[in-house]
Amino acid sequence: MRLLAGLLALAVSCGGFALAGMADIKAAALPPEARHTIVLVRKGGPFPHRRDGIAFGNREKILPPQERGWYREYTVTTPGAKDRGARRIVAGRDGRLYYTDDHYRSFQSILE
Repeated sequence: MRLLAGLLALAVSCGGFALAGMADIKAAALPPEARHTIVLVRKGGPFPHRRDGIAFGNREKILPPQERGWYREYTVTTPGAKDRGARRIVAGRDGRLYYTDDHYRSFQSILE
């Protein structure tokens, strides 16, 4: 019972859930293009890529499970890339932001 209470306290201190293995990253430590994308997300656009703001399905099951449409994805421009590249910011409806630089194979929780 004590262990369960301790895990619950940890989950609450982590913002309501505990993400095993997900690292945090300060926004200031992100590439400048990611910081620019965060500004656009917080302002509501305008976004440079046609697919910015589409629903992110979380099929990889790395982010906390939520109902369909909870997460939206936004492109983080990759200098020199001829396509959208692999970098994204994923935003939850609750305002939480996540960064991936490997096209959803891993995420970091962004601390602003």
